[in-house]
Amino acid sequence: MLVMMLVLFGALLLLLGSGVWVAFSLMALGWLGLSQFTSIPTGDVMASDIWGSSYSWELTALPMFIWMGEILFRSRLADDMFTGLSPWMQRIPGRLLHTNVVGSGLFAAVSGSSAATCATMGKMTIPELTKRGYDESVVIGTLAGSATLGLLIPPSIILIVYGVATDQSISRLFMAGVLPGLMLISLFALYLMLWAWRYPDRVPPGEERLPLIEKLRRARRLIPLLGLIVGVIGSIYAGLASPTEAAAVGVVLSLLLARFQGTMTRRVFSDALLGAVRTSTMIAFILAGASFLTAAMGFTGLPRDLAAWIGTLELSPWMLLAALTLLFILLGCFLDGISVVVLTTSIMLPMVEAAGIDLIWFGIFLVIVVEMSQITPPVGFNLFVLQGMTGRNILSIAWAALPFFFLMLLGVVLISLFPEIVTYLPTAMNK
Repeated sequence: MLVMMLVLFGALLLLLGSGVWVAFSLMALGWLGLSQFTSIPTGDVMASDIWGSSYSWELTALPMFIWMGEILFRSRLADDMFTGLSPWMQRIPGRLLHTNVVGSGLFAAVSGSSAATCATMGKMTIPELTKRGYDESVVIGTLAGSATLGLLIPPSIILIVYGVATDQSISRLFMAGVLPGLMLISLFALYLMLWAWRYPDRVPPGEERLPLIEKLRRARRLIPLLGLIVGVIGSIYAGLASPTEAAAVGVVLSLLLARFQGTMTRRVFSDALLGAVRTSTMIAFILAGASFLTAAMGFTGLPRDLAAWIGTLELSPWMLLAALTLLFILLGCFLDGISVVVLTTSIMLPMVEAAGIDLIWFGIFLVIVVEMSQITPPVGFNLFVLQGMTGRNILSIAWAALPFFFLMLLGVVLISLFPEIVTYLPTAMNK
């Protein structure tokens, strides 16, 4: 087993380090494992597994949610969200910095993508908040941390990928992500309040208070966004639609929203559609490679032997989770979140199941840790997005986002101590 692990791990580092696409790297690793360590006909397994992974019904939700996010990314949604939220934030310590947190949470609930959330919110809030005198480092750090909520708050693309890769209910995973998402929003908001109390001179004075009727008038611009959230998430939670059907509802609603806003042009429609095709194809290709790698690892017996070896160490579930947290953060320094999920599930799940850890809970744990990797150099996707928008050094952006890294680590500790934060809604949904 040790020789096989060293050969496969060395091959993976060589492939990824030389810039080979993740999907090709996964396929090559599976081919190497089957051809060198088994007598199984490699071509037959590769063909059947790649074909079998391409027509999963659950996977059809993925391009629809991505398309919905692409449409909203090009609409006036972010402007409406900022206008509706900002009057209500003036009296809270930290003031308009909270628009990054709350706004990212709201946009994450309809986009399902961390990068889309970061780019959409950043295009508007960074120039707007710096113009009003807010510390740019804090604005960038707040946005980098809050945008990771796009991976957790449903409809999360990475939760769909995890559900397909592990054969778990996507509806239950979506429900499991709601309370942890709200928990992280609360932790981020509390941190901003404490920071504003500690450094009052770095927060500009509040603007003129608006009467309640004006606040309510501006808040009306949030209604389309809230309606979209209710339409997508509410239909799943109420049992009226599957995730795939809810994704189709979301696309229709987002098209109508863009049409009523006057932002739906032929160019916007084609750009959104092509963007969704590119992203969906990339993810589906990675999943196909991961499916073949999973089958190959099963034939080699590596996951079973590795799980048995871990069992001989007699690690407690807590020690196992601590070790996996370090591993996922390390992998996240070099791979994007989806690649981390598909690369590790075939090997990690036997260990996790042997330790008696609920796979729905583990999915949320994994996504939060992957969120942390989105703001760790050198391959933190949110760092790249913000560097492109601000021109700042990527290490300075990572330093600004560091407090939110530790807040997400605190979130991991909290869901470990109180697993009901994750499991309550999925359990209630089955009653």
